[in-house]
Amino acid sequence: MSADALFGLLLPFWQLVLGVAVLVFVLGAAVKLAGRGRSRMNTAIVVTGTALLGLMAIGVIAASR
Repeated sequence: MSADALFGLLLPFWQLVLGVAVLVFVLGAAVKLAGRGRSRMNTAIVVTGTALLGLMAIGVIAASR
C-alpha cells in the first residue's frame, strides 16, 4: 500500500521529466527543419497537425469507453 502512495507522489515528477525531454526534442527538430526552408516547414506542419488530430481522436475514443 505504501509503495502505491510513493509511486503516486513520484508520478507527476516523471511526467514532468518526460514532458521536458519531448519538448527539447521537438524544439531541436523544429530548429533543424526551419533551417531547411519554407516548403519543408509547410509539409512538416501538415504532417504534425494530422498526427495531432489522430492522437486526439484516439484519446477521445479511449476516454469514452
